[in-house]
Amino acid sequence: MDAATVTWIEINRPEPANISPTTLPPELSLLIRRSALPVDWLADHRLYDSLHGVRHSMRTAALTALLARFLEWGEEDTAVAVVAAALHDCRRLDDRGDPGHGARSALWATEHAPAVWHHFGIEPTGPRITRAAAAIRLHEVPYDGFGPADLAEYASARAICDLLKAADALDRYRLPKLGWWPDMRHVRVPAFRRFRGIAFDLVLHSEAAHVAGAGSAEAVLGALVEKGVILP
Repeated sequence: MDAATVTWIEINRPEPANISPTTLPPELSLLIRRSALPVDWLADHRLYDSLHGVRHSMRTAALTALLARFLEWGEEDTAVAVVAAALHDCRRLDDRGDPGHGARSALWATEHAPAVWHHFGIEPTGPRITRAAAAIRLHEVPYDGFGPADLAEYASARAICDLLKAADALDRYRLPKLGWWPDMRHVRVPAFRRFRGIAFDLVLHSEAAHVAGAGSAEAVLGALVEKGVILP
């Protein structure tokens, strides 16, 4: 990311948002703050500040929480989805397609479940670990590319998989090509459309702050506070 790209993003602002962001409750705000993962959790530490690094993961976690609140999810499913969102790209090896990064991230999250879930202040139960891993693995697999094993895993965590795919897609405003921006055809959460405005603003504000010198986590948290998603 550089200043020229931030400017390009800004001048290509999409249609206005049709929903105002809600302020997340304290317990969810804490999960979002903790989505600034330790750098040692990444497969390649150099990707911490990259397009698929901590800024992307934190915004995806925040958008997951916002979508879950809008859909009136319970605390349990929301927490599992937010943890999955924070970890979905943790074992990426590069900023390109990197096939298999979802499976690698899911495996790592499962193998390190005690440390992962305790980092978020949540007990690492079997169902939580399994459902989060399913969403993490499948986030990179297109729906029309699901094979029999994918469909079976998807059935065990359908709603969480759908929500992570939608939140991940909403953060595509950071990518420097309009054809790569959020596209409803690739998600199964109708509320997706309502959150394009806040998703765009979070990208613009946090990426501009990072280019101006803010750390990645600081940049995203600042954007979330500015938009009223979390309290200072």
